[in-house]
This record gives sequence, structure tokens and C-alpha cells, in this order.
Amino acid sequence: MVQQRFLNKVVGSRAFYKRLLIIAIPIMVKQGITNFVNMLDNIMVGQIGTEQMSGVAIINQLMFVFNLMIFGGVAGAGIFTAQYYGKGDSEGVRYTFRFKIIICVILSALGFIIMYGLQDNLIMLYLHQGGETGDINLTLKYAKAYLAISLLELLPFAITQVYSGTISECGDTIMPMRAGIVAVFVNLVFNYILIYGKFGAPALGVVGAAIATLISRFVELIIIVIYTHKNYNRHKFIKGAYNSLYIPGNVLKNIIIKGSPLLVNETFWSAGQTILLQNYSIRGLEVIAALNISSTISNVFNIVFIAMGNAIAIILGQELGAGKRDVKYDSYRLTFFAIMICVVSGTLLMLVAPFFPNIYNTEQIVKDLATRFIMVSAFFMPMYAYENAAYFTLRSGGKTVITFLFDACFVWVFSIPLAYVLTHFTSLPILTIFVCCQLIELIKCAIGFILVKKGIWIQTITV
Repeated sequence: MVQQRFLNKVVGSRAFYKRLLIIAIPIMVKQGITNFVNMLDNIMVGQIGTEQMSGVAIINQLMFVFNLMIFGGVAGAGIFTAQYYGKGDSEGVRYTFRFKIIICVILSALGFIIMYGLQDNLIMLYLHQGGETGDINLTLKYAKAYLAISLLELLPFAITQVYSGTISECGDTIMPMRAGIVAVFVNLVFNYILIYGKFGAPALGVVGAAIATLISRFVELIIIVIYTHKNYNRHKFIKGAYNSLYIPGNVLKNIIIKGSPLLVNETFWSAGQTILLQNYSIRGLEVIAALNISSTISNVFNIVFIAMGNAIAIILGQELGAGKRDVKYDSYRLTFFAIMICVVSGTLLMLVAPFFPNIYNTEQIVKDLATRFIMVSAFFMPMYAYENAAYFTLRSGGKTVITFLFDACFVWVFSIPLAYVLTHFTSLPILTIFVCCQLIELIKCAIGFILVKKGIWIQTITV
């Protein structure tokens, strides 16, 4: 009887899963292909040498902070977009679109100024003597060369997120997937040509990788912009979107109040992950290289819970906007489904772990360490799935201050101090430190369980 009640609570109908998969699968496909091609990109750079791979990994970590800052900037307005769409209010969607454009231009300018002006200081945070492999000066050189080109992709990336995020929140996840697929294959082709100097092109190494990514960013932007404007009958918000930048005061106020914590959260959370990596890097350049290899393959498998998180935000947001009453049970079903499929993907990642690092042209110590990092990440994947589902559930109802405390504050209050103490004041192996920093997130899971079960996130924020 207890088992049956549990199943009734966490297992949905066929129609429920059909709706979920219609939204989630295109997101998974887009992110899967993106991460797979990024993996090939990473492998191509990794074939050149450890210093090149480490230099690119450091810049990608800085770009990771910017990317999540953009996601945070548009996510607050995105909550309103999903709920306005659920109500059938195209004018409301248009206001959120304008807000996203404005905030992304501001954040892109800010990101450029910070990364360009402080590039040496930021890169040197990750370069430490004391490891068993790698040349710090060469790594710095390659990192700066890669960054010089990467800075040009900030704005096109940001505007792409505005368009693809808005139409996804309106239920159109197919076109962002298609645009992403085209872009990543463009990236792959130009990587091959420009990194290695094929078809008469010069062999540009890490600079070639950066140029290929820049080209792919513009390709994706052009595709998604043209599609949205041509299909104005489906995406009515785009009609007159640029006639002015007018946003009603009450809408602007609500977006800022609800959205600011998300911007701060994504910025501080991603910065926290960067600080964690910086603490790990105390143990040598081989740790940076090994974590780069580990995160590359892990990201390919992580698409499952990442896509599920986006689907949770869209589905629950639309249901809240439409005034659905049993939304809490849908959140249970979505979360349970995310955990179950991550048990499968984590198992597959565990099987891949011993083989993937051997693809890279790097030292054996890096390969062995990367294998262990991958296996740890695979083991904890169901936990990551639950955390992610809880975060997006809370966010769907506009509880952005709570998500900030739940997500970013946890990293800075628990994870970073633990990593700092263990790396600076103990002689524990880096793998043990890494495991400890994952285990502490069980506290976060417990907090998420309590918050979601209480249903404090169930509210309609569009009036």
C-alpha cells in the first residue's frame, strides 16, 4: 500500500511524459551535440599538448562565469515569460524580451571590461608551482592568445540566449536545437581546419580553436534571429519588439525584484565553482588538466539533468501561470524521472571513465587522475540531478531569493571553505578533497527536499 502511494505520487501519466519529452528532448539533443562537439574541440586542443589544453581550460572557466551570468540575467525575466505565455499574454512576453536585451548588452560590456583589463591576474590565479608536470609560462601565453579572440563572442552569445530562451519558454524548443546543431558542426569543421592547418589554412592551434568558436556563435545567432522574425505569427512577441525599449514600471519592478537574485545567484555560483577550481589548482597544473578532461566527458552525460532542469522550469512555470492546482505532484514526478535517468547516465559514465583520458596527448599522471575524477562525478550524478531539479522547481514559482540562498550561498558558505581548508592546511590527496567537496552537497539535497515539499514556491507572479 505504501509502495503504491509512493508510485502514484512520483509516476505520471503517459500524456504527462509525452509533454515532458516534447520539451526536454530537443533541449537534450541541442546540449548533447553542443557538449559532444565541445568534447571533440577539447580533444583536438589536447592533442597539441598539456599547456595548450590547460590554457584553454582556464579561459573556458572564466567564460563559464560569464555564460552563467548571462543565464542568470535572462532567467529572472524568463520566469515571467513562461507564466505570461501560460496566460496567453504576448504583450507581457514582449516586455520580458526587451528586458533581456537590455541586461545582456550591459553584462556583455561588463564582462569584456573585466576579462580584458584583469586577464593576467585572473589567469595567474590558476597557475602554481609544485605540480609534477606543465610549464606555467607557456600555459599563460596560450591562455592569453585564446582569450583575445574569445572576448569577441560575448555579445553574440548573449543575444542568442535572449532569442532562444524566449521562444523555448513559449514552448518552441525545436528551433534552438536546430540552430545549436548547425553551430556546433560549424565549430567542429573550423576547429579541424584552423587548429591543425588543413586545406591550405595556417595551423593556428589554440587561436584557431577560438576563431572557430567565434564563427559558430555568429552562425547560431543569425539562424535564431532570422527564424524568430520570420515566424512572427507564432511568436507574436517579436512584433514591434524593437519599436521602443518601453517596459511598464510595474513589470520592470517585478522582474528586477524577482530576477536580481537569479543574476546574483548564477554569478556567485559560477564564480564559486571557479574559486573551487582555483583551490584545487594549488596541487599543481596536472590537476587543472585532469579536471578539464573530467569535466569535458562529464558535461556530455550531464545534459540529462541539465535539460530536465530547463524542462521543469518551463512546465511548472506554464502550469503556475495557467493556475493549475496539482503542480506540486508534477514537481515530484519530474524530479523522480530526472533522478532515474541520471542513474542510467551515471552508470554509463562510470563505464567510460577508464578509457576516455587515453585519447589525450598528455602525461600518464594526468590521465590517471582524470579517470578518478570522472568516476567520482559519475557516482554523484543522481545527487546532482536532485539538486538541479529542486533549484528549478523553486525558481519556477519566482522564489529567487530562496534559490540564491540554496544555490550560491551554499557554495560560498560550505563548499569553498571546506576546499580551502583541505587544500591549504592538509596533505590529503586531491581526489579525497574532491570527494569531500561532493559529499557536503548532501546537506543541500536535504534543504532542497524540505523547501520543495513545503510548497512555498507555488505561486503565480504575473498579474
